[in-house]
Amino acid sequence: MHLTKKTVVALCAVLGLGGCGSLDVDDLDNVSLDDFRDNPTKSRVLTAATGLIIGNRVGLAAQNGYVAELGVIGREAFIFDPAEPRPVEELLGPALDPGGPAFGGNFWTNPYANIRNANTLLAAMEKLPSTSVSDAEKEAIRGYAKTFQALDFLVVINTRDTNGAAIDVDKPLTELASIESKEKVFEHIAGLLDQAAAHLTAAGKVAFPFRLTTGFEGDPSTPTDDFTTADAFLKFNRGLKARVAVYQGHYDDALTALSQSFIDASIPADDGAKGAALTSLNRGVYHVFRAASGDLDNNLLSTTIFAHPSIVTDAENQANSSVDDRVSRKTKKLEKPATAADGKLSTDLAFTLYPSAESPVPIIRNEELILLRAEANIGLGNIGPAADDINYIRTRSGRLAARTDITAANAVDELLKQKRYSLLFEGGHRWIDLRRYNKLDTLPRELDPSFAPHERFPIPAAETDAR
Repeated sequence: MHLTKKTVVALCAVLGLGGCGSLDVDDLDNVSLDDFRDNPTKSRVLTAATGLIIGNRVGLAAQNGYVAELGVIGREAFIFDPAEPRPVEELLGPALDPGGPAFGGNFWTNPYANIRNANTLLAAMEKLPSTSVSDAEKEAIRGYAKTFQALDFLVVINTRDTNGAAIDVDKPLTELASIESKEKVFEHIAGLLDQAAAHLTAAGKVAFPFRLTTGFEGDPSTPTDDFTTADAFLKFNRGLKARVAVYQGHYDDALTALSQSFIDASIPADDGAKGAALTSLNRGVYHVFRAASGDLDNNLLSTTIFAHPSIVTDAENQANSSVDDRVSRKTKKLEKPATAADGKLSTDLAFTLYPSAESPVPIIRNEELILLRAEANIGLGNIGPAADDINYIRTRSGRLAARTDITAANAVDELLKQKRYSLLFEGGHRWIDLRRYNKLDTLPRELDPSFAPHERFPIPAAETDAR
């Protein structure tokens, strides 16, 4: 990509790794790429491996980050910032500015920097003596690095969609990679995940020799899984592969990957199992944050971020007339409405998903896996199994009655509704899903009836100007 620095960029902040504690490793600041790649040491390599988590987390939970901006475009959220009009004027307006690094031109440079860092790490692995890191540990690191490369490519293509993205970025910094189609980018992502799976399988049950955050121990509040060994991390990798396969429409591949993931839909629906059901649905891998110097905090609790009022107005009620349990768990009423754009935008709803600056943000959870299995079965025409999974989510997560009338004609709409509430404000899922099913026009146009919801982010001007 159009980068100029010749140092190892942000491979790791040695101190302040969220939820992990300090690391007894070398500081990589200003280590040259050539020196790191050609003369790797164990401590540098392990620090660089941990740094891929940090690099992937950048821009995720900022006020103008991935979750927030995709949430606004998907009408999950509003950002009403008196000092910054662009979350209204651009995210809900007629066009995104490719020259703006925070609105339109974002979600590009940081992911590619992390992808290049992973390439540098993989190259260094080839020269790292086996006396310092075992062959099994090397395979585990390779599988981990390629999994994170896939995640970073996913950020880029989820935002650019049919605008495409670059794939062959392991070039000299003076050379630009060509922009490839969305389909080729997804093929590349799926290939990276499969390559990573092969490495992780070869690694066996070995523990990663570097530090991962507590987000790899399952739900940080109630940890029930540990993804810090290669065989367990493989289940995380297969969950991501299922997401990508569903995006591609490769439904058989998705079901195969899900069978190898950590999917679990075995908790009873009775009231006594409510806590166990929620714990099971929250099992997964998370990015964690820490409100401390040198680390990143979760800024999704910002007082300028609000929940879209349609979350309540579109929700179903439980049998006791209470609203969908996901609404009451994830949002709350404000004492007085918040408004913007001369009163055109208004809401009396706030999120409770992220109550502190240290609240974790999911990368992928069991709840999504179950809904991905439903989606894959719908795509294959297996409506019965799909309805079973949809009703599992309705009854366990929403505390809603099971539906007995799910058919091929209404299954997609029901699936999208459950994904909307189950994955609310976690990663732009509603915007991505509605776009995939050509349903973006079902979103409201409150700012101006002529402003259709954005379909994709532009390729940054700095990138196109360099070509």
